[in-house]
Amino acid sequence: MFNLTSEELKEKQALHTTTEIYQQPEVWRELTIDFIKYQNDFKKFIESIYTRHEKTRVIFTGAGTSAFIGDILVPELTKHAGKNVQFEAIATTDIVSNPKEYLIDVPTILVSFARSGNSPESVATVALSKWIIKDFYQVIITSNKNGELAKNCESDDKSLIILTPEKANDQSLAMTSSFSSMILLAYMLFANSEFSDSFSKQLITSATHLLDSFEELINEILDFDFNRVVYLGSGSLAQLAHEAALKMLELTAGKVIAIHESSLGFRHGPKSILNDQSIVVLFMSQDEYTRKYDFDILRELAATDSEMKIVALTEKEEKEVESLANWTIPVNVGSKSINSDFQLGLLYILFAQTLALTKSKDLGISPDNPSPDGAISRVVQGVTIYEYEE
Repeated sequence: MFNLTSEELKEKQALHTTTEIYQQPEVWRELTIDFIKYQNDFKKFIESIYTRHEKTRVIFTGAGTSAFIGDILVPELTKHAGKNVQFEAIATTDIVSNPKEYLIDVPTILVSFARSGNSPESVATVALSKWIIKDFYQVIITSNKNGELAKNCESDDKSLIILTPEKANDQSLAMTSSFSSMILLAYMLFANSEFSDSFSKQLITSATHLLDSFEELINEILDFDFNRVVYLGSGSLAQLAHEAALKMLELTAGKVIAIHESSLGFRHGPKSILNDQSIVVLFMSQDEYTRKYDFDILRELAATDSEMKIVALTEKEEKEVESLANWTIPVNVGSKSINSDFQLGLLYILFAQTLALTKSKDLGISPDNPSPDGAISRVVQGVTIYEYEE
């Protein structure tokens, strides 16, 4: 783990963040075992709502990283949805400020993602939803059983609480293992099939290998003194790029400018951010059709007359990708193909988290608390929730 002892990591205020990134394969193993034990009960709760109503709206919500979970999930879960289910992702920060625009009185399952469960916007979103929606149900996926969200619905038979493993309640400022745990649990709950552990075993094996092999590669990347990072992808991977960019911004205290965009959308203005101290990280799709667009932007970037660098993450080794990118990272070490971008994304984000962590330390910043002046905090502060009157 970066060849540093626990004491050295603690001295650099990097122990929590480092541990929380590197523990993810073990956390995924633990949550998978727990989910399989209870998946029949969990899925019965969801199915009973679907059968009770002609159509059900499922809203994934949270703030910041927790909001991005829904953004990433919706494209994947829409493929699994029946005609009577509609998946949407709406941030609590949007719902609280504009409830009339986002909440309508139709049967709704509100899925709250919450590390602490104490975010004022999350608590207010539930209160507003209960006020506006008659047939209202909740799923709370959280890392904190003592959070306000969980406590408020302990005796509510229209609510379901699913806890991540306790160690996924990240103590560092940036969400890492809590993010990947919550998104994995939601996928297992709402994907239209009974979950088996074969998928998780392949995921865990590849994740363990990647985390063990990143250090040398990332140190090589850091030899290039970059101050801008662009994360690109298509579909759900474009949404994953949002989380990847936020990790870099958070952990470097904004000293590295980080943006996200889709592979196609990057040409429409955002490309102007590139300079000779930029790195572009491309999350390549496994879908044959979608990859054509990822390849187009990769070729275009490789032909740019600039000192900028390119990192391409792919499912498997591929000669053309290697010939175009400065660094290529194949993430699947198993013999079985990974057939969804959602699954690839869980491996891709490990690189983004580790790159941000290492860059933070390289800049002399404390990753566990990169914002000692309190500009941002582990649980958001200073939010005023106003009384809503219809």
